[in-house]
Amino acid sequence: MRGVLQRTAAAALVALSVACLDTTSPSKSVLSLTDALVTLPAGFSSTNNTFAPDTGTPDAFMPPRRGHDHERGGFGMMGGGIGPDFDGGIRFGRGFGGGPFGFHGLPNDCTFSSATGRVSCAAVTDRGLTIARSASYTKADGTVQSAPDSTTNTINMQIQVTGTVTRRDSAVSTVNNSSDRTVSGLAVGSTQRTVNGTSRGEESTSGTNADGVFTAARLVGDTTKGLIIPLESGKPTYPTAGTVIRAMKATVTIAGGSPTTHERREVITYNGSATATIVITQNGVTRTCSLPLPRGMPTCQ
Repeated sequence: MRGVLQRTAAAALVALSVACLDTTSPSKSVLSLTDALVTLPAGFSSTNNTFAPDTGTPDAFMPPRRGHDHERGGFGMMGGGIGPDFDGGIRFGRGFGGGPFGFHGLPNDCTFSSATGRVSCAAVTDRGLTIARSASYTKADGTVQSAPDSTTNTINMQIQVTGTVTRRDSAVSTVNNSSDRTVSGLAVGSTQRTVNGTSRGEESTSGTNADGVFTAARLVGDTTKGLIIPLESGKPTYPTAGTVIRAMKATVTIAGGSPTTHERREVITYNGSATATIVITQNGVTRTCSLPLPRGMPTCQ
């Protein structure tokens, strides 16, 4: 059920109406706005972040041929939308670790260090990207644990994704992604969870397209502050307090030409009502949008 809800929420957010579509950029730009800001850097979905999960294979942004840019339809939020934990797309499951921002375990090859108080896992390499994970577990009274159980109240998870991805067209991308998220209120009997965290992704790509040699760079990141999610058994539940700040910048340079850059920033504020506010600033233009909860589609002024 969790997987179905995640896919449904992600699909809905990717297919949002043109109400929030940027109309300030030239349609024949070297940089495709929808390709650059709707998709995520290669491997970024392996971190803990606020964006909708990417179920595809790791890939990198490829600029379109000059004069052949095409808009694939409107979008409401960058990076493919917002993750289902952030809009009520996940039900509160039974037992420890279920529900929004729940914990689903680490691989079996992880070891605890009493010196650091963290459990570290052996790095795993997949299609050129190396993923390293570590976590810390504490009870409500601050007692450090070597493994999680029903008394674990707070988990901090740190993830690093680095490496190189080569596309079929021989373009090469180097990525450096990371995340650091802390979730409390996980112990059995807790009535709400609190989330704080950050993520950052860097992707640098070089290759050749119909216009010649190009370089492309993307930066993406988010900050989650004081997010509070009440928990009700068997029901989707959405944040009632806290702020999420998301930003992305994409730059493309074709050999012999000038760089083309697009930037976008989204500030999502939860105020206890069934509607979150989103302030979007894209290439210097700001608009205010509303996000109905749970699992709604943004509408913009």
